[in-house]
Amino acid sequence: MHHKAIIIGTGPAGLTAAIYLARANISPLVIEGIQPGGQLTTTTEVDNFPGFPDGITGPELMDNMRKQALRFGATIQSGRVTEVDFSRRPFTLFLEDGGQLTADSLIISTGATAKKLGIPGEADNIGKGVSTCATCDGFFFRNKKIIVIGGGDTAMEEAQFLTRFASEVRVVHRRDDLKASKIMQDHARGNSKVAWSLNRTPLEVVAGPMGVTGLKVHNNATGEEELLEADGIFLAIGHTPNTGFLGGQLPTDELGYLQVIPGTSQTSIPGVFACGDVQDRIYRQAITSAGSGCMAALDAERFISEHASQEQVLQGGMSYVR
Repeated sequence: MHHKAIIIGTGPAGLTAAIYLARANISPLVIEGIQPGGQLTTTTEVDNFPGFPDGITGPELMDNMRKQALRFGATIQSGRVTEVDFSRRPFTLFLEDGGQLTADSLIISTGATAKKLGIPGEADNIGKGVSTCATCDGFFFRNKKIIVIGGGDTAMEEAQFLTRFASEVRVVHRRDDLKASKIMQDHARGNSKVAWSLNRTPLEVVAGPMGVTGLKVHNNATGEEELLEADGIFLAIGHTPNTGFLGGQLPTDELGYLQVIPGTSQTSIPGVFACGDVQDRIYRQAITSAGSGCMAALDAERFISEHASQEQVLQGGMSYVR
């Protein structure tokens, strides 16, 4: 099956790109992977997406975007892309079920997966006190006790941010020394609301009927188990961009995020565009992902139009020669 445009991913970036391309009569095919709707489907309340003064749940927001894309003529297909051949255009996509697709242009919006600890109680309480986004969920923990797990710059930044809401923010890290830069450590240590539980390994997220109540840790110095009370636990141990299926064919930064030409969504290969968290190591918000999806759609639309014009000129020239 051949398509003018294929979008890989159905988070805010991919579905926004689908809406714009569908409205441009390009009828994109959208491939949704193992987590349709992306990370927002694990978020209970979304209060910071414009246009919803009373808030909206993550799954409901993504379902609305999906319906809007379908309404304008996008096609959504379940599946997982395992490999892409960029050596010639049209590009060839290989699917997990053995199928193949070709496309004149490709938008990659596969997102980034928050790293998890893999401890008991963690997965069960995502959205019920366990979060991977301080900016998204900090507001819900006013005057509560919060734990931030991590020792890098992201953990320090999120701990600082969360002190705007929480009564106490406790940083838990498995080592005595932090990986964060000195200036970030100094800022966090200078904040009276930040407490420290270093050299402790998280063992289990403890929860009750109303949600998270604490974190069980192993004190690496004493060998004892401790229970740290908390109403919320924020994981700040990094993200992994979902780019493995690309086989290193596109340039990335040192953390694995796809690189695009500044001010655009264009990658190093003409006709291949990237949007959303897969190319955003800084903001990682639903609204910024949606905005970059719009950019990718407009860039792809322009590429398709110019490519079609060039083909018409070539075909016209060949006919004239004949």
